[in-house]
Amino acid sequence: MSTQAGPTGLSERALGPDLARGFMLLFIALANSHYFVYSDRVFGGFPTGGSAPDRVVGLLISTFVDGRAFPMFGVLFGYGVAQIVRRQRESGKDWWPIRTLLWRRSLVLVVLGFLHAMLLYIGDILAAYGVLLFLGVWALRWKDRWLFIVAAFVLILTSLPSEDSLATSSDAADPAMLPPHFLGQFADRIVVQPFIAGLGWIGFVTPFLIGLWAGRRRILERPAQHLTLLRTTALLGLTIAVVGALPVSLVVGGVLTRPSDHALSILGPLHDATGVLGGFGYAALIVLIARRVGDRQGPVSLAIAAVGQRSLTCYLSQSVVWAVAFTPYLLNLSHTLTTTTTALLAVATWLATVLLADRMRRANYRGPFELLIRRITYQPKRTAATLSRSSGNRA
Repeated sequence: MSTQAGPTGLSERALGPDLARGFMLLFIALANSHYFVYSDRVFGGFPTGGSAPDRVVGLLISTFVDGRAFPMFGVLFGYGVAQIVRRQRESGKDWWPIRTLLWRRSLVLVVLGFLHAMLLYIGDILAAYGVLLFLGVWALRWKDRWLFIVAAFVLILTSLPSEDSLATSSDAADPAMLPPHFLGQFADRIVVQPFIAGLGWIGFVTPFLIGLWAGRRRILERPAQHLTLLRTTALLGLTIAVVGALPVSLVVGGVLTRPSDHALSILGPLHDATGVLGGFGYAALIVLIARRVGDRQGPVSLAIAAVGQRSLTCYLSQSVVWAVAFTPYLLNLSHTLTTTTTALLAVATWLATVLLADRMRRANYRGPFELLIRRITYQPKRTAATLSRSSGNRA
């Protein structure tokens, strides 16, 4: 009789993936925060016509962060799913119970994401990842070549000319992002959230499938066995990501004038598609750094890895800061902070989560939302015999 394997213990976790998740949350903080800065004129989520420091910060974030952080999240998400599957298969579980376990996990993400979007931040990605996981379980038994074929097809599809790329958007923050009233925000957000959750997962299909493939081979956990692949991925992925971002980021930085709408419909998807490769490159680079650190882990690497081990809690903690700082009926700093000062707030917020996560690490505490999702995902299944005995006892 097979027994269900529980979540990976903290002492069993590899440094590389956790360190990547920890750094990833810094990139996510930078990627999210500048959308809160209010301006009548916006390009790619950045106010136009700002100071020279604002333009430099915008150029750097657009080149190295925007559209590059979330694909890295997608790779690590797929990798984590592959780890769960491997542990369950090693414990003797069949495929259907594993799918059921992952569907429970997807349900938690969808519900958490919905609450997160309604209460804190409309740009939530948890629900989209929940939808992706719900559908993605059917890819668990695909052969490697099909993972690559579908990943490449979706990447090509999302790189086709489009006017919907956030990298070139001219839309200013709306009431769904900056609600003027507490009760009114629900009416604004309930319309937007299903759209983000229902379609947002499409952009993460490619990194998710590549993450599944990498997880099958434990590439991020055993970097010494895959040095050539990791070094090549880091070099090529980040080079392509930077080159692909420059046409847009130079406009953000005020170096180039804004091109025509037709050109932007090409450059926006190019920025996004090359960012997916950048996500691969960042994951590979950080895992290589983790390998160099090896057993010589100092307080800094341990603290950042602790963020990765509690990424869900730290991600939601960032949104608490955004809600308090920028919501009009709270501090209402969206008209006060600039691109530069908002980036500094993002870094400070990430550092605060590093301290928080390290405190939880020292206390040997996983984190409240990690415990929640694990408790629901790995809940013991009551058998018919148990239910029968319970009924008999009640009788």
